[in-house]
Amino acid sequence: MIQAIGLTSNPRQELPPAVEDVSFEAYSGRVTALLDAEPIGTTTALRLMLELQQGRGITYFRGRPLHRIAHPSREVGVLMGDVPGHPARSVRGHLRMLCAAVGVPVLRADDVLEAVGLVSLRNERLGTLSRGMDRRLGLACALLADPHTLVLDRPGEGLSARESAWLHGILRAHASQGGTVLFTTDDPKEAARTADRVVTLDSGQLVADQEAADFARTRLRPRVAVRTPHAARLGALLTKEARTNHRTIEVVTEDGNRLSVYGSTCAAVGETAYRHGILVHQLADEIGDAGPQSRTSPTRPTHPTPLTSPTRRTHPSSRTLPQGSPARPDHQAAQDCRGTQDPQGTQDRRDRQDVAPPDAVPLDMAPPDTVPLDMAPLDSVPVDTETETDTDIDNPTLRPRPSTEPLTVALKGTASTPTPTPTPASGSAPESVPAPTSGPVPMSVSERASAPALASVSAAATALPPPITVRPGRSPLRPLRYEIRRLLGVGTGYFTLIAVLATSALFSVFLARSGHTPQPHLLAAWPHELPLPPAALGAGLLGALAFGDEFRHPALAADRGTVPRRLGMLGAKLLVAAAAALLLSTLAVTADAVLLHLVYGEELTKVPADWPSLTASWYALVTGCAWAGVLAAGVFRSTTAGLAAVLAVPIVVVPLVQKAVEGPAVRSAAGLPARLRDLALVQWPFGAERYLAAGVRMIAQPVGTALMLSLTALLCAYLLTAMRTRVR
Repeated sequence: MIQAIGLTSNPRQELPPAVEDVSFEAYSGRVTALLDAEPIGTTTALRLMLELQQGRGITYFRGRPLHRIAHPSREVGVLMGDVPGHPARSVRGHLRMLCAAVGVPVLRADDVLEAVGLVSLRNERLGTLSRGMDRRLGLACALLADPHTLVLDRPGEGLSARESAWLHGILRAHASQGGTVLFTTDDPKEAARTADRVVTLDSGQLVADQEAADFARTRLRPRVAVRTPHAARLGALLTKEARTNHRTIEVVTEDGNRLSVYGSTCAAVGETAYRHGILVHQLADEIGDAGPQSRTSPTRPTHPTPLTSPTRRTHPSSRTLPQGSPARPDHQAAQDCRGTQDPQGTQDRRDRQDVAPPDAVPLDMAPPDTVPLDMAPLDSVPVDTETETDTDIDNPTLRPRPSTEPLTVALKGTASTPTPTPTPASGSAPESVPAPTSGPVPMSVSERASAPALASVSAAATALPPPITVRPGRSPLRPLRYEIRRLLGVGTGYFTLIAVLATSALFSVFLARSGHTPQPHLLAAWPHELPLPPAALGAGLLGALAFGDEFRHPALAADRGTVPRRLGMLGAKLLVAAAAALLLSTLAVTADAVLLHLVYGEELTKVPADWPSLTASWYALVTGCAWAGVLAAGVFRSTTAGLAAVLAVPIVVVPLVQKAVEGPAVRSAAGLPARLRDLALVQWPFGAERYLAAGVRMIAQPVGTALMLSLTALLCAYLLTAMRTRVR
């Protein structure tokens, strides 16, 4: 069950809020449609419900707000817009990656593929899917964690009639199993055909909350669609003949040469056009939309009896009720206050008997003419709470809807609270409210006892809805599996590996031909003209893609647009990037050695004596480049920025480090292991001082120092950005 209370978006500069004080409920086991002619209103309402946009209000999903749910994806399945997956990723690979994100077994991907009918397209790329197939994939993503509630933003937009029927069947099947379904649409016919209950918005404000049958009866009306180049003339003739024959019709002129005739038939309209020689291009029966508010056509020949004059509106809290009159539903009272007319609703009220709701309290103590506010029972005081009434023809019932409008209750005994008193009135003159009294008013014993309760009700009702805080997306529940499937699910990593191996092998052959390159640089294919070897550049690119693809194709934050930056996700990306860098560097050196052995023999492929320190330095270089790419892409939200940060280490940072550390300071760190041993009086086992000295020498090199400084700065920037987002 969904309970949305007081949803209000922030004002947009000089424009009014897109959504203002919207409250409704969507029940379990039913399909609820949120209808608005302007999609911005319904979309904003959903974003406020899902805490994706700042504003006011609160939404409960089975009694809990979204930020209080431990695993939101297992409670609410969301479909907003297209699926933001990588276009080169397969359908099945995308779902398997999301299985790790939501913490469900990988076999769940095959189950939802079968449920949405995408088994035959499981190996297709996301970029090749049609609009209908993309909607099916989005629904599969929403159903992946088997949620209780489905929240869909215009799921049937752009679909064919067959695909729309299939989609509505899926939603109906989910609701029949006890789930809650809420979807938005701008088509009244789709809402009436699909939903059990329709919540109607007009310019971001709630105007109706009714059953689908009542909605279809009051909103959708049969009409005759006419297209003719003489639309104005035909409309005038139809109106004149209806007035002559004492019939009621409504003629609405639409976009140029099109007419919509309500209350007539195709035969009558066609005969009128034929008699007067009017050319008709189209004549068909349709189901027309009467709009969220009632419309009154100026061509109407007869005038129904008005309900209440708009110049005599009275506040609900000061209305007078004749003794013995039945209580009217609040939506009729609201229509009386607005002074509008609904042709279809007027006819329904003529055909319907005025029966008092069973739970309405009669005013037994009321005088014959008026019932003042301070003398009416508390249960019968009409309060301006904008309650709506769902009245069925066969069994009228009164179901008040709670609202977040300020509730004003007049309390006696306070000097600052005005006390309305009955004013003798004749006829239908409105009542007047006297000025506040200057002193305390005597209170009876019962009134003094009920004053604290009324004060608490007033304080609770006048409170504004709580503000909505936008929170970042949650990290994957299984981040390591998610990152591995993300890396292996697209061909970018494989293409990078092939390109690095080919480039490194060619460079090593040309460097060996010149004969001036040392063997370590020859095996690494690192010429002096390049800032970094191909393997290090490839590792940096793979690291930059780890976060760059998340921001470019936010599969984890499809509805939020913000990628989660939790430490668990960062650790998984650093671990996978390091493993990919080590594999890439090992394959590059192996490929270079094999090619050099084939071309030039064994002379250039001998193992050097200091191979442990060289291997450690090589692995540290490629791992540092990969981590720099990961952190830079996470900070600057771009793959290009991540790769640029990797290139900036040897081009910008290394010269600065060389200028800063010129002198004997670098050579003084050579005896660090011995000094540490003398200080701690601990013997280094297995000759560990040799490896420690190699590590110190590696860090003391300009490239190592520059890389460590860059990694430290990027890590601090990443943590600062993550903490700043969480504080906000």
